[in-house]
Amino acid sequence: MPPSFDVRLDDLTGARAESREAAQDSDSILAGPPSELGVNKSPTRHSPAKAARRAGSQHHGDGAWSTHPVLGDERTFYIETFGCQMNVHDSEKVAGVLLGRGYQQVETVDAAKLVFYNTCSIREKAAQKVFSRLGEFRKHPDHGKVIGVLGCVAQQEGLAQLEAGNRRVTGLDTDTDETFETEMTRRDNPFRAYLTIIEGCDKSCSYCVVPYTRGPERSRSSASVLEEVRKLAGAGYSEIQLLGQTVNSYRDPAPRGKTFAELLVTVAAVPGIRRVRFTTSHPRDFGRDIVEAIDSVPALCDHVHLPVQSGSTRVLRAMQRTYTREEYLEKIALIRSARRPISVTSDIIVGFPGETEQDVAETLSLLDAAQYDGVFAFQYSPRPNTASLQMGDSIPEEEKGRRLAIVQDRQREIQVARNNELVGQTFEVLVDGASRRPGQWTGRSSSNRILNFSSPHSDLLGQYIQVRATGASPNSLVGEQII
Repeated sequence: MPPSFDVRLDDLTGARAESREAAQDSDSILAGPPSELGVNKSPTRHSPAKAARRAGSQHHGDGAWSTHPVLGDERTFYIETFGCQMNVHDSEKVAGVLLGRGYQQVETVDAAKLVFYNTCSIREKAAQKVFSRLGEFRKHPDHGKVIGVLGCVAQQEGLAQLEAGNRRVTGLDTDTDETFETEMTRRDNPFRAYLTIIEGCDKSCSYCVVPYTRGPERSRSSASVLEEVRKLAGAGYSEIQLLGQTVNSYRDPAPRGKTFAELLVTVAAVPGIRRVRFTTSHPRDFGRDIVEAIDSVPALCDHVHLPVQSGSTRVLRAMQRTYTREEYLEKIALIRSARRPISVTSDIIVGFPGETEQDVAETLSLLDAAQYDGVFAFQYSPRPNTASLQMGDSIPEEEKGRRLAIVQDRQREIQVARNNELVGQTFEVLVDGASRRPGQWTGRSSSNRILNFSSPHSDLLGQYIQVRATGASPNSLVGEQII
């Protein structure tokens, strides 16, 4: 019988309480952000292309459970990732380290000796999915596996550092410069590579756990970033996506440090790099210099993800977002004034404590004013260690769902209209997927639009081709390759 592991979730109920009991029956590891693991910081193999399509829960691989698990090689591992691109990249780092040390990545829980769940805790749904996964192990106490929970959920719950030879773990230090360097990163996508340039956040939004789970902002030196970009270009990667919780808050620690806009330009100039993306930006630190860089450098993708969270200044103040509705719309106007047409996407939270019908109406009017090309909308969920917990969760879940549907319906109308305006235009597309139907492919434009298109050619993966849009839906364009 393996030693029990106390996950210290005494304040949790429901799925969390079940996961606590499950962990007590398991040989379990729970650690902080994977980039700070005691394995030289670093993660996974499953395609981040899927995760890049939306910020939300992502399930990589087959998590199905068999009543008779088969463990072959003891040095096998499985990773399931939930969350944003940063979580996916963290999993790539963990996988890279393990592969470099002789482990083999497998496709199912059954085949793995080490099972890792990597998730963010910004949305409650992603966290609950991890607790549900842990509950499965309670049903099979003789599974003989080592279970690990990585990322913000583990850090948030006050869990612990894995010491050599110690099966108990504790929260890891998030205030460290040893965040970015890894001995090996397993890149899941052969054409597009993620690269974290800043970790943590200093913004202290009242609903957000990132400052607690990821620590204060620490930026990677521009020299280190450029060195890795050159290596990636030499390895055949043509698209780089720079990551950070607030990526445009980047501050080069070098004595003559580059601004974020200057770093974008320098990365785009590396031979072999055709596209540079970045996410996620904070409105407070988004300035004209970023727009001017995108305007002047074709390799910088014409897409900005700029979360607003609410269209009501009153709610924004309660969220501690550091800007007003009017100030945010000034940023949108700045982007729309560019010579290149830059697509804009955003995040919105509905049902924040104290939100009124008038606040919802102001969010809807902001959608009309901003004319987003895409929005990720979520219901507010109270998160541990956040200031908004003191406000109480005053809006019933049913009402949150109603408001969310209203926001989504309005945005759907906007996206249909905007995408229909693009029919007949030609886009350069990086082909990153093939349909099961012969001659059907999918890819992304520089503006981050998904195009599903037909082509008589085979073996288009990784190529940049010209596609004419012939139809539109709310979330994608339909087209055909220009021969």
